[in-house]
Amino acid sequence: MQPQRLFLAVAAGVAVANVYFAQPLLVTMGADLGISAGTVGAFVTVTQLGYGLGLFFLVPLGDLLDRRRLIRVQFVLLAVALLLVGVARNAAMLLIGLAAVGLLAVVTQSLVAFAASLSATAERGRAVGTVTSGIVIGILLARTTSGLLTDLAGWRSVYLISACLSLLIALTLFAAPPQPRARLSYPALLRSTIGLWLDEPVFRSRSVLAFFIFAAFSTLWSSVVLPLTERSLSHTEIGAFGLIAAAGALAAGPAGRLNDRGHGQLVTIGASALLAASWLVIVWTPQSLWALAIGAIALDLAVQAVHVSNQSRIYALRPDAGSRLIGGYMIFYSIGSGLGAIGSTALYARSGWVAVCLLGATFSLGAVVTSVRAARQTSRASRPCGSCP
Repeated sequence: MQPQRLFLAVAAGVAVANVYFAQPLLVTMGADLGISAGTVGAFVTVTQLGYGLGLFFLVPLGDLLDRRRLIRVQFVLLAVALLLVGVARNAAMLLIGLAAVGLLAVVTQSLVAFAASLSATAERGRAVGTVTSGIVIGILLARTTSGLLTDLAGWRSVYLISACLSLLIALTLFAAPPQPRARLSYPALLRSTIGLWLDEPVFRSRSVLAFFIFAAFSTLWSSVVLPLTERSLSHTEIGAFGLIAAAGALAAGPAGRLNDRGHGQLVTIGASALLAASWLVIVWTPQSLWALAIGAIALDLAVQAVHVSNQSRIYALRPDAGSRLIGGYMIFYSIGSGLGAIGSTALYARSGWVAVCLLGATFSLGAVVTSVRAARQTSRASRPCGSCP
């Protein structure tokens, strides 16, 4: 199983990287296509909007269709969307291509559900942690890779190379045994995703938590290119901060194991507090790149620890509806990421870096409050009736 998990982790990293390639390239892509620096956050936002649509309309199909075949088709179509971005000649064509990339990059979440379904219950948190580690590395190395390739061959090469990698994954995806499928029509499947959110309080609280942690995550990584560009750093140097922050992936594996042992709530609260504290360091970025490096590592460690705990917890609610649960949960991730991206870049243009950090800290405090409230709800739900007031 370990080689299969590693393959799925690599595939998930390649897929999700496509959502983040643009972040260190925003200024360059905007200049190439005549878009002002204050509105380049739209590149990230439209990608996240596409991702959100894919989470609702595509990921639940994993409970209805053969997951392996679905994943393969999505990678082929993702390659086509990446090709469209790579050859885009105007802003409209680029935005359409990026929206399609976001829509199809949700194959990442299909891979998470696929890995969880192939694992025994006692190993599920570890499996999710392994694939999530690949996702984290893909997200953060996306910036390093896109910066380096842009300096070497232009920003379009990033998307053309990724298109080739997506096709390669589609061709080499390993075989898997048949898995149970939902006996629902497609419209009923989509309605059931909403029903799960309404019926499962843990699902709701973890989804809201996803909104806050990824809004904070996107607030940093969508806007940090702006002060770094003002310091005349190259694309490669800007992307290198993604490589430094890839240490955050180290949190995914231990968080999954702690969740398997029943400590998910403790992980969630502690990591949310770390997320809020990280902005006290990140705010010094214009004065010190060391502050950015340290703060980014802390922020990414926190986000990934919460994320793994969230996914492990919600999948355990209804394994038969794993794709719908993960897809519905990740919709809130997409909304948070899109809001953080467009809010932070617009705020930086108007009020500077301190205002961006206040925005990120606000989202992070929202995560702290949500995690504490969720812990109290869980405690009340598990309290013996004899001790009820």
